[in-house]
Amino acid sequence: MTDSETSVKLWELDSTHPEKAETLRTALREVLDPELGLSVIELGLIRDVSMRQDKLHVQMILTTPYCPYGPALLEMTRSRAEQVLTVPTKIEIGREYWEPSMMEDGATADWGLL
Repeated sequence: MTDSETSVKLWELDSTHPEKAETLRTALREVLDPELGLSVIELGLIRDVSMRQDKLHVQMILTTPYCPYGPALLEMTRSRAEQVLTVPTKIEIGREYWEPSMMEDGATADWGLL
């Protein structure tokens, strides 16, 4: 299956630790962008997740380069990941620019884009 067939952004963690990927994805749905009211998962901000030697590495982007809630959103994501998977977690900010097409299927309607 491809990303478009599943409507879920696939992470490296999905192939190496699928049960942890699903647990993490569910937990990160609770981490909401305070301005938009949508989760980091719905917005497609989590670009990849991998695990090496019992350490989690999350590659994440923000909706805007100078997002006023960026530092808080990054910390909420890191904290929630560590809490649910009980492993040290590092967040890396990606250089990719966010766009609405990165959102989960259906989330654009919730945001009033369709």
